Amino acid sequence: MPAPTLAQVLDMLVADRLIHPGQKQDVLNRGREQSRHLLLDKRAELRRLLGRQRVSYTIADAELIASFRFKRLDAPDLHLEEERISETVAKHLGFPFVRLDPLKLDFKLVVDAFGGPFAEKNLVIAVEEKPKELTVALAEPWNTGLLQQLVEFKKKPIRPVLASKNEVLRVITEFHGFRRSMRAAEAELANNLPDIANLEALYKVAGWNELEANDQPVVQAVWYLLNYAADQRASDIHVEPKRDDAVVRMRIDGILHTVHRMPKTVHPAVVSRIKLLSRMDIAEKRRPQDGRFKTQVGDEEIELRVSTVPTAFGEKVVVRIFDPAVLKQSLTDLGLFPRELALYEQMIRSSNGMVLITGPTGSGKTTTLYSTLHHVHSPRINICTLEDPIEMVNEQFNQMAMQPKIGFTFGTALKNVLRQDPDIIMVGEIRDPETAENAVQAALTGHLVLSTVHTNDAASAIGRLFDLGVYPFLASGVLLGVVAQRLVRKVCVHCAVEEALTAEQVDALRIRGAEGRSLRVKKGQGCVRCRGTGYRGRVGIFEVMPITPRIRKLIEAKAPAQEIKRESLNDGMLTLREYGIKKMARGETTFEEIMAVTDEHALY
Repeated sequence: MPAPTLAQVLDMLVADRLIHPGQKQDVLNRGREQSRHLLLDKRAELRRLLGRQRVSYTIADAELIASFRFKRLDAPDLHLEEERISETVAKHLGFPFVRLDPLKLDFKLVVDAFGGPFAEKNLVIAVEEKPKELTVALAEPWNTGLLQQLVEFKKKPIRPVLASKNEVLRVITEFHGFRRSMRAAEAELANNLPDIANLEALYKVAGWNELEANDQPVVQAVWYLLNYAADQRASDIHVEPKRDDAVVRMRIDGILHTVHRMPKTVHPAVVSRIKLLSRMDIAEKRRPQDGRFKTQVGDEEIELRVSTVPTAFGEKVVVRIFDPAVLKQSLTDLGLFPRELALYEQMIRSSNGMVLITGPTGSGKTTTLYSTLHHVHSPRINICTLEDPIEMVNEQFNQMAMQPKIGFTFGTALKNVLRQDPDIIMVGEIRDPETAENAVQAALTGHLVLSTVHTNDAASAIGRLFDLGVYPFLASGVLLGVVAQRLVRKVCVHCAVEEALTAEQVDALRIRGAEGRSLRVKKGQGCVRCRGTGYRGRVGIFEVMPITPRIRKLIEAKAPAQEIKRESLNDGMLTLREYGIKKMARGETTFEEIMAVTDEHALY
């Protein structure tokens, strides 16, 4: 099959109503000059990346058209990107189209099926191997000469599928680049470990298109991992030693994905490199250590907190990534509805009292607290935070890290911070009677105290204070409100489609008055931007319980949580499940997410 011409590709896009004929003519008129500029930039990028002075590269038609940044006629909010163009070409020419998700590709198959130079030259990736067939992703699946060469090389039939050229090149660079780093490091470490202290202290993460071919292998491997984590919006990187090798996993939108495996001999050097960046003792491998460092990805500064622990097969490292854009979100971006936002703002505008954020680990409490502090911050007030550890350093606040080994705990720190003339005090967690008592005293003496507790819903937080020794009359006097929260994954806007809930799903949600009705919601089909999951990003669901005069009386009477919750529901409070149902009705999340993170008894 002959390769489609630029004019033919443009005709396909016009036929599918992605561009109009005037835009087609614009590409034909200006395409040659645009292609020349793109080629100069691409060759310079590849020379830096591959460490070669001479590189061979041609600009694909999809790359050229995408560079014009046309608005799509079928979706004016989106630009016409290379992936959508390639998908259209695949449909018109009868080729299957594949979105390459690095997390779902078999790393060993990709790097072993074709060598790096061959894959780079021909832009080919092995996607799936069966006993009698090999599926390969190609930027040009109509290249019959290449297909015949692949058949002769692999000694089995080849099933070609089309993928966007940029994604093919990106996977080849990341997978083969990481493999080259691992092989070089393995060879370097075969006899003696290198002097880790001599490795250069890089603190700017190079992108996959910026890594120098002559970087030291271990340095290069670590930057591959950090860059990939930032690119995939990962919140955590896990480097886990096993019996025969080491596994790298990343948590993305709350779910852990296996990304790479590395040779056993390389693992200690990678761990030492990360420890060196974090200013840890690289010689100490028998006890847990904590550290942190800042790095720059593009124009954004990102803070990373590192924890190491000894395991049966060596040191395990977890790198937690704190993106300032997430921790500094405005309150409206957290997912609060207007009524709940107004109630919460009323709580935090008070000059004294206590506001509690509650939920399990990983429910977004820290993000809510930091966003709240940024919302109320001004040069006229003194904000002090007590944290264990400090999640993200911010010069606008006076942040104190707890050090239990020397007796500097939440409880003792609260006594001292009151002498620092604070207006607002943020306590990382109320976890013991001393902290609870001192936090209540701080709230009683004219300070606004923000803190967290671990309970399943808002009403249960009051019982938790009782368990920690807070007297009912004190709790009723200082509490301004309690907010329970969870995080749910958001439907990917790029591949969302409408569907109807089944009768069983409607019954499971126990939506009043919805029996027998067809309820329309949105669900992601899966695309390259969401790695085929149908979800991209997360948003909060909340249970906002202000302390009204009637609830104060119930607290003073030490009423059970069920009674307090019932009174809050009468005042109009939404439970976590009801809040999630509203999010689902707005097309922001799905039935499965709501059922996964909310209690089945949430409506009682």
